[in-house]
Amino acid sequence: MQTQAETLNDIIITKSLCKSVMTSDGTLHILSSIDLIIKSGESIAIVGESGSGKSTLISLLAGLDTPSSGTISLNGKLLTAMNEDGRAAMRNELIGFVFQSFQLLQGLTALENVMLPLELSGDKNAKASAAALLDRVGLSHRLSHTPKQLSGGEQQRVALARAFVTKPAILFADEPTGNLDSKTGAHIIDLLFKLNLENNTTLILVTHDQVLAALCQRTIKLDAGRIVAN
Repeated sequence: MQTQAETLNDIIITKSLCKSVMTSDGTLHILSSIDLIIKSGESIAIVGESGSGKSTLISLLAGLDTPSSGTISLNGKLLTAMNEDGRAAMRNELIGFVFQSFQLLQGLTALENVMLPLELSGDKNAKASAAALLDRVGLSHRLSHTPKQLSGGEQQRVALARAFVTKPAILFADEPTGNLDSKTGAHIIDLLFKLNLENNTTLILVTHDQVLAALCQRTIKLDAGRIVAN
């Protein structure tokens, strides 16, 4: 019989996941008893008020942070049993990120920013692959431009290309349209879901945007660190 972590197509499983930190006023419970099953290829929106634990949850799921208790299985492997090197290896193998603040390296061109994760993995076709994906997001004329020479929407398109260039199994997006105007944000949303569909990526995004959340197959709502809708 299959265990929960071995169930076909379940790419992320959490059991009794909790995160607490000590403060001067005592213990602060950020997340409590989070039980989740996310299937491969699903699109998930994580919503809730500021301070509800959304960003903490995706940091835990991506192995960027460690829980106080509970377990996380990622692609059938127990993430919470790994050390930092093991978690980093899992991130490199499986995960892409898109952030509200773009997180581009200012001293690199658009092409170099997208090439970087491929170069780190030793891909000899990094330049061609990066150029092709920048063309896919409509930036073939901006390859040699640095982030300061790009608009916010263009920077986020570079960030999308960088996230998808390694063909990750899971993409985490934290408020990907938060710094963009509505028209540019709509274009980024369209690109995000097109690339997600083409690559059959599991998409997990944090958002306050109800329009964006409604495009996802499922919405997980957090309130005071607990799931109140799933």
